[in-house]
Order: sequence, then C-alpha cells, then structure tokens
Amino acid sequence: MTELALNAQELAAVRADFPLLERTVREGKPLIYLDSGATSQKPHPVLDAEQDFYQQRNAAVHRGAHQLAEEATDAFEHAREQVALLVGAHADEIVWTSGATAGLNLLAHAFQHASLGRGGAAAEKFALQPGDEIIVTELEHHSNLIPWQELAARTGATLNWIPVLDNGRLDLTALDSVITERTRVVAFTHASNVTGAITDVPTIVARAQRVGAVTVLDACQSVPNMPVNFRELGVDFAVFSAHKMLGPTGVGALYGRRELLEDLPPATFGGSMVEVVTMDSATYMPAPQKFEAGTQMVAQAVAFGAAAQYLRELGMAAVYAHEQELVAEMLKIAEIPGIRVVGPLDTQDRLAVVAFVVDGVHAHDVGQILDNDGIAVRVGHHCAQPLHRRFQVASTTRASGAIYNTIDEIERFRESLGTVRAFFSVD
Repeated sequence: MTELALNAQELAAVRADFPLLERTVREGKPLIYLDSGATSQKPHPVLDAEQDFYQQRNAAVHRGAHQLAEEATDAFEHAREQVALLVGAHADEIVWTSGATAGLNLLAHAFQHASLGRGGAAAEKFALQPGDEIIVTELEHHSNLIPWQELAARTGATLNWIPVLDNGRLDLTALDSVITERTRVVAFTHASNVTGAITDVPTIVARAQRVGAVTVLDACQSVPNMPVNFRELGVDFAVFSAHKMLGPTGVGALYGRRELLEDLPPATFGGSMVEVVTMDSATYMPAPQKFEAGTQMVAQAVAFGAAAQYLRELGMAAVYAHEQELVAEMLKIAEIPGIRVVGPLDTQDRLAVVAFVVDGVHAHDVGQILDNDGIAVRVGHHCAQPLHRRFQVASTTRASGAIYNTIDEIERFRESLGTVRAFFSVD
C-alpha cells in the first residue's frame, strides 16, 4: 500500500459505515458493488443527517421568523460551507442544483439569456452570436454535450470538439486548432466516466484564457475520488452531483467564481431569489440565491454537506491513493484473453473507472454473468455515445470503484470475468 492509502483496519471501519454493503444478492452471494461511477452508496452519517433534519428541524429556509426556520436555514447554509471547503471554494460560490445536469443546463440557459441582452453590460461576456464557437470534447457525458448543442442552435454559434486519442486520453496537440479567437465557451470533463482518464485541466484552461473563453468543468467523477480545488485549477464554472460522492440523490452543486456569478443572469425565476417585485419588473438577490428559485432540496443539501464533511475527514489524498490501488488491480483484466479495455492501461492520471469489451459477448450478457456472482457493474454506452462511436463499439461493461471497495473484491471480479467467454463458448 502507499503511505497515504487506508490500511486494512481503516478500510474495515469505512465499510462498516455503509449498511447496504452488508446485504447479499442472487441467492445469498455477498454484494460486490462496482457501479459507484453511476451512483455511490451512502454512509450512516449521511443517512442520519437527512433523517435528523426531517425529525428535528424541518422548515422552509430563508423565510421564517420561528426557531425551526432559523435552525433549518443554519443547517442549509452550513452544508453549503462544507461542500465549498471540499472543493476549494467560498460558500457564496456554491449554487444548489438538483444535480450536475441541472447545473449545466442552468449555465446554458443563463448564457442564452445573456445572448438575448438580459443581464445588461455585465452579462455581455456570456453572450453568444452567430460565428462564435463552443468547444467540448469527444469524452463528454451527454449532460455536458447536449445543453451546448442546444445553446449553439439557439444562438447561431458553432459547436466543435477536442478529439480523443486511441489510448482514451484527449489529444491536447489539437488545442491550438480547435480553440480559436472565436471561442467563447470551453466545456470539458475533469475525468471521463468511461475511460477514467483525468484531464490536464490547467493546460486547457490556459489555452481558453488566451482567447478570453469561459471554462466549464464537469467534475462529477473527480470530486468524489481525488483532491479537487476549483480555484487552483482556474476554471470559471464547475458542476458535480451529491449522489456520486456518498450523498443523496436529487441534489448537486454549481461552482462559479464569485465575480462571474454576480454578472451571470439568472436562469429560472420565482420565489426566494428576488429582492423587489412589481407588476412590471423584478430585481434579484445576489449570488448564489439568485440562482435558487423556489423551494430547494433542503434535507438533501444538508445530507450533501454531511457527505462532503465525511470525505474531508477521510482525506481526499487518502481517497485517491485507495483509488490508485483499486485501478491497478482492475486493469489486470486486460491480461484476460479476449478482453479489451477502452481507455488508458496505465494508472497515471487515472481513476478506478474501467470500461471494457469482451470479444464475442454482448455487454449486457457480461453484466448478467457478473451479476449472477453478486457483482454489480454497469453496461451500455454510459451516456457517452459519441465516445463509444469513436472506439467503434455500441456498448461496454464498466466497473467503477470507490473508497469502500477492497482488493479482494477486485480479485473476485476478475475471477468472475475470466469465466464469461467460456460460458458462452467463445473461442
């Protein structure tokens, strides 16, 4: 083990925090959960935080004069502080959303509003017009592709992308030709949900800054599994989801540099985000409240804060060291005849997310064999159809680890995977 990785006793203590890991599946087989890239399991402190909120301080936030409302608001804003601390941000740079997808759509809608002249001169930096360019990458999850496709269609801008190399990493030699003087937005993933490859964020940010483009980072896979500091990375905006980082479903966060959030026009409208409303007009509260129209997912946000605190107490360096140990074991599946890994075969700048193809066997059949052995993986295109098309495959099987997985579980996964081709009598 590396110096920072959890030892056996520490890992056992972590696993004890996750009640679902104790269950059995498929006629009493111990569950091996290798689908955390889709959604993670939840520890007791997170489950307890959400239940405690409902049982002890359930009330509307920011709008009551009674004690429960005060306590609810305090818990809501304390959670914002905990999430901000995890990602190197200020609390007022964190906007609650219903998830990363909602955060990306919020940005795309806000940029469209700016393009229509809403938000005044301060918002002009976000406005797009025909001839402008939006840049994504061939690695993107659909959630960081389709909103930009739609924004391009609605503003007349052009969508272009950074290509992917055969090893599953971005071709950064193409940056100078893809990002041009007409580029206004560069949206890219911090770590691929298919290849597991970690992006060289500073290089892309530096190129974007040279042409004055706004940068948007999809940090859904990185924030749960490695140290992340958005300020140090230099990105303008970033999104991530609680359910992938030991937190509840239905809540996520949009990070934005304070000065940019102040200038960005709101994307949705209603209660809780206004200062003065007349029958003719309205003025809006400062960020982040101006982006949080309506009743928020308060209990889930409180539990999100508990998840962020749990990860901080574990130490993200230790979490990433454990991730590195897992992926080193997971990549050994490439030694099994007939298995092709889609993505880097080395552990450098890589997460424990391994997508693969078994020659002659459909991904869904692979998943079924593994499931029969109690091993939960994901099958399909993982909301990344262009990337699968790039590698000329319709679907892959994906195993993704987390802080609660063990090396023994990865070994059992490899053993089960080694039986797949024989089961289907594939030579």
